[in-house]
Amino acid sequence: MMKVSLFSSSDHTRSDTRRMVPLFYGFQFFFSLLLWLPIFYEYQRRMGLSDAQIFGIQSVYYIVFCILEIPTGYLADRWGYSQCLKLGSFVLLVSNLLPVFETTYAGFLAHFLLIALSRSLISGALSAYLYEYLLRNGRVDSYKEAEGNARAFSLVGRVVFWAGVGAMMQWHITLPYWLTAVSAFISILFAFALPGLPKCAELDGISVSKRALGLRSRHGLALVVATLWRSPLVFLVMLQGVAIFTLARICQVNLFQPLLNAKSFDLSVHGGVMSLMTVCEALGSIKPGWVKRWVSDVSAVSILTVIIAMSLSLTAGTGSQVSVLVWLGVFSWAVGLSYPVQRQLLNDTIGETPLRATLLSVESLIDRAACAAVALVLGGYVAGGTIEWFIYAASAVSVAIIFVLAVIFKLIIDLSLNRH
Repeated sequence: MMKVSLFSSSDHTRSDTRRMVPLFYGFQFFFSLLLWLPIFYEYQRRMGLSDAQIFGIQSVYYIVFCILEIPTGYLADRWGYSQCLKLGSFVLLVSNLLPVFETTYAGFLAHFLLIALSRSLISGALSAYLYEYLLRNGRVDSYKEAEGNARAFSLVGRVVFWAGVGAMMQWHITLPYWLTAVSAFISILFAFALPGLPKCAELDGISVSKRALGLRSRHGLALVVATLWRSPLVFLVMLQGVAIFTLARICQVNLFQPLLNAKSFDLSVHGGVMSLMTVCEALGSIKPGWVKRWVSDVSAVSILTVIIAMSLSLTAGTGSQVSVLVWLGVFSWAVGLSYPVQRQLLNDTIGETPLRATLLSVESLIDRAACAAVALVLGGYVAGGTIEWFIYAASAVSVAIIFVLAVIFKLIIDLSLNRH
């Protein structure tokens, strides 16, 4: 099947891209600046919540995220990616004010439910916006670098604030939430500044944008099912990223403070440890394109998953605080490198479609469903002081899944080659 180039790469389009990319970086920087992340577990405990309540809220958060993912992704495809970015930023602003004024179980539950809504509005739309904008300007080859740099800049921004978040909390216990709300407000301004997607060129006398609207209105979500049925590789790539996302979420959010507590790290240095991890993750995100020199994106995701699982297990198994920091650094570097690689791989595998954000939301749904299952059982391990065994089991399962998927990938590729 002959591929037709729909978009040109003129000086004008390059200028448009240079204007959009810094705005995209700014939006991701401020939207993702959740300053309360290193201390929310301790904050909720001080407000009177038990471990069961805290981890129960996190489980509900993931479940609600799963429920919202596909509807919000479909909304982004129909309503517009930039519109969802604006709405998601506003919801994030409201959500970060709740823990300041309502420090009850219901208040924290509502806080995380709104976080789930805001992030589900953004998760598919943000990546789809960047990919489609670059595609329509003939610059899709720079997607991986732009995605990696945006993630790196947002991570570096957190370093400065997270290093002092413990001191912020001691000075004024609600200050991290106030500053996160300010950051969310700034992300709203960037969302409004982002340019709209360029208009599509004509193909066979039919406007591609009109064709996309027709597909949306006639087929809707049935097109998503049909796409996954016809293209099993899309679903396999989605599954391949689950282990990375789940292990990263376990370490960086759910078990971050309990794990450091188990290793006798003082609360005052928790923000500093997260800052160190963030620097390492940013270093991994800056130039993900070099991986292509050595292995394919599919192989890179598999190898990085094994590195992530092994380094997390070594973090749990060591008794030295220095070793903990070293292995957390390796873990974070591999996570930072893997995200843009896996995101580019998924977008390329999806191909041209009017429902890109919806399909990206399907992947996010699968990721969050795995996290919901993890969070549901995590409280018991934390309460029982057996965090290490949970990490060993999660890492072993992740490596096993990646091995099975690697075999399936090889079988599909060999079958495809034999047919041709």
